[in-house]
Amino acid sequence: MSDRTLTEAPAEAHSRPVDAGDEGYSKDLKSRHINMIAIGGAIGTGLFLGAGGRLAGAGPSLAIAYAVCGVFAFFVVRALGELVLYRPSSGAFVSYAREFMGEKGAYTAGWLYFLNWSTTTVADITAAATYAHFWSLFTDVPQWVLAFIALAVVLTANLISVKYFGEMEFWFSLVKVAALTIFLLVGIYLVATSHDIDGNTPGLANITDNGGLFPVGVLPMLLVIQGVVFAYASVELCGVAAGETENPEKIMPKAINSIMWRVGIFYVGSVVLLALLLPYTAYSEGQSPFVTVFDKLGVPGAAGIMNLVVLTAALSSLNSGLYSTGRILRSMAMSGSAPKFTGVMNKGKVPYGGVLFTAAFGIAGVGLNYLMPEDAFEIVLNFASLGILGTWAMVMLCSLHFWRRAKQGRLERPSYRLPWAPYTQIVTLVFLVTVLVLMWCDGGVGRTTVLFVPVIGAALVGGWFLVRGRVAEIAAARR
Repeated sequence: MSDRTLTEAPAEAHSRPVDAGDEGYSKDLKSRHINMIAIGGAIGTGLFLGAGGRLAGAGPSLAIAYAVCGVFAFFVVRALGELVLYRPSSGAFVSYAREFMGEKGAYTAGWLYFLNWSTTTVADITAAATYAHFWSLFTDVPQWVLAFIALAVVLTANLISVKYFGEMEFWFSLVKVAALTIFLLVGIYLVATSHDIDGNTPGLANITDNGGLFPVGVLPMLLVIQGVVFAYASVELCGVAAGETENPEKIMPKAINSIMWRVGIFYVGSVVLLALLLPYTAYSEGQSPFVTVFDKLGVPGAAGIMNLVVLTAALSSLNSGLYSTGRILRSMAMSGSAPKFTGVMNKGKVPYGGVLFTAAFGIAGVGLNYLMPEDAFEIVLNFASLGILGTWAMVMLCSLHFWRRAKQGRLERPSYRLPWAPYTQIVTLVFLVTVLVLMWCDGGVGRTTVLFVPVIGAALVGGWFLVRGRVAEIAAARR
């Protein structure tokens, strides 16, 4: 390889390159951690909070949007899984972009991913503060104060060691899965028994008597897709975590394959049940739809417990974002395309410089919650969606380059592969461009966000001219 952070491995390793950014990590993540991280990545703030406003805006057809986006999310994580099985790396797609597209590709992939998670961090602390306001104890506490507390708590735990991250994410994910399972069981029981919910009888009538599957037309369902994409923002996390686990070739395929049925049950199943339990007009943007159901059901304390669960989901996403960006930034710092301090490790083998750098943008989010508490979540959600689209596109481009080199006989694909390549990659890239077009068609914040694409592009170009000298210098030193 010509890239300075990639060196050839010994012949017995099939000459696979080794990324310098992978040095120094512990291998403390176990199989149970990776499996729950995969689940946690597929169940996040986008479902627990975002589904309420989207149901109110698009109606029951939201389930179709979740199903379609879920298929493409699976393609992305399956493509990443194939690359992980070829060469596990904590730098994940940034490391693969470096190998297949050079340093410019790695630089672009890394900073788009940072855009994704730095803005998602703001969305998560905003969601956490919104959830906390559900309880009267926190009603009078300013939203920005609650957002700051959420950031401080998760940041502290993330800086200690990967073990703490793994354990925290394991239990966060377990709580989310348990809560959704209970909701599904309760929801099925309520529909089966036609149990009254605040004057409404659960069943198909809540759909058919309120405009059907598309009560406000097909276009609103298409327009919420960019928000639905945000709901799947963390599916790639298990690929990043693979660099800090033993035997990823045994753990990763099982974890990734399970994402598809989890999407079907937890996302599509939950939205279908929500539509059957109450008319879509009963849900609102400011409250989790799961809390809405239990609140109207009148079960003492049930709404409060569910609200605690969705608060856990927000903290889980925040935890994941700080973890993954820390690793990605370190991979970039080792090549010179990110600030040097973001590559520094602490005694717990945590790249704390990158974690703190991401958290700094969370502080900016605290300011946004102070200035615009009502609009903060929607604003950052759209910018996060841009980062997600860019990240997923880079994963698929890496996968295409990988497939092409395999066809040329320059490397060997693992037995665990993305099916129907290269058509799967091409169709997914077309889908991602379509989402960008839909954001423009949505008008408002979505169109404003798309207008920032040239600005982001210019910033990336300008940043590359600033770092390219250091990148070349490090490359020369490694050669």
